Amino acid sequence: MHIRYLNPVGTDVYDAEMADTLNRYKQPETTVEVVSLASDRPKHLEYHAYEALVVGDIVAQARAAARDCDAFVIGCFYDVGLRDAREVSGRAIVTAPCESACAIARSLGNTFSVLVGRRKWIPKMAENVCLYGHEHAMASMRPMELGVHDFQNDDVVYERMLSVGRACVEEDGAEVLMLGCTASFGFCDRLQEALGVPVLDAMLAPFKYAEFLGDTALRLGWTPSRKWGSEAPPESEIADWGLFAEASARETAKPETLVPAE
Repeated sequence: MHIRYLNPVGTDVYDAEMADTLNRYKQPETTVEVVSLASDRPKHLEYHAYEALVVGDIVAQARAAARDCDAFVIGCFYDVGLRDAREVSGRAIVTAPCESACAIARSLGNTFSVLVGRRKWIPKMAENVCLYGHEHAMASMRPMELGVHDFQNDDVVYERMLSVGRACVEEDGAEVLMLGCTASFGFCDRLQEALGVPVLDAMLAPFKYAEFLGDTALRLGWTPSRKWGSEAPPESEIADWGLFAEASARETAKPETLVPAE
């Protein structure tokens, strides 16, 4: 199985470390590829205006992944462009962190809380939780007042996560926690041990979910529906209008960010 993980930002600063982590947790038969967008794209997606700028890139990447991947992961907890990307993914599975983590959390406990980087993020993330049908199970979303590029300061971030996570469990009644940013990888094991509840990593959750769904697609034929609301754009229109040709020519994912599996 071949899974492509997209960091939908214009920096490859996390790509190699993320690829190392994904390779540690993947199944033996899975190969992992981590890519990011071209350097002229936003370096984070904390603002909805930045999201809008990369949706086209994400869709183009999903279209490209349909040719040679079994699954494609959009690495942002806003689930940017998820529905749009699925329309053009062919038989390839497309997942994103919030949808995946919610589905997993509901299998592990009755309630969950999300440790959010900044208060700014909460309206969009809460809206997605409602869209996916899990509003009644969400105990809380608590901000840590950390931006995307603050998360890899280990000692400071861990203590902040621990404090906020404990409040989610003891005060809000959360039975499961999820980290609401893909850049916050590397903390879930310590947090689980300290807090005594499952803690879902926002990078690993969609990857493992994609791996599971990719396996069921290969074994059982459970591929994305193309009926009614899931109908894909006609190939004739795509060809006649020259769609995706420009994005493919300029390579929205930088070749140097490709990280092959070991």
